Amino acid sequence: MRRAVYPASLDPIHNGHIDIALRAARIFDEVIVAVYDMPKKKLLFSTEERVALAQQAFAGHPNIRVAPYSGLTVNYALEVGAMALIRGLRVFSDFEFEFRMGLANKKLAPDIETISIMTDEKHLHISSSTIREIAELGGDVSSMVPPFVNEALKQRFAELHANHTSPGYTISIRD
Repeated sequence: MRRAVYPASLDPIHNGHIDIALRAARIFDEVIVAVYDMPKKKLLFSTEERVALAQQAFAGHPNIRVAPYSGLTVNYALEVGAMALIRGLRVFSDFEFEFRMGLANKKLAPDIETISIMTDEKHLHISSSTIREIAELGGDVSSMVPPFVNEALKQRFAELHANHTSPGYTISIRD
């Protein structure tokens, strides 16, 4: 079985993430959308919430499964018997970062390949950080995320605003 791992923080999952996973699922027998539990950024949604939203996004796609993971991504890939890591490329600046990460992962796990999939041009402008910022300020992100994610964002920001708190995350071009 040709298995791949698509690692991401998915905070929140958006149409660009979904597009990459669906395209990877046409290449591999199984794609594990691996939700990293401890990214180096402040999260809006818990690991459990991010996994649940991703599971909802891929319901009806039998060769895509969603699972949380910890630690080094290549170790997780080896643990689940994956032959490849899937990475999405959105803009040119992504390439340098992904290239360096791919080389480091190859050094750590020589049998794991890194497969980069270029995003569809209709998703070039989408990033989780942009979506969070627009949603926090009451903007419309319905064209960037599935309806259930849009609702989850509205609910989370309504809760935070009711408590007069801010998520306090930093904007990152890496998500």
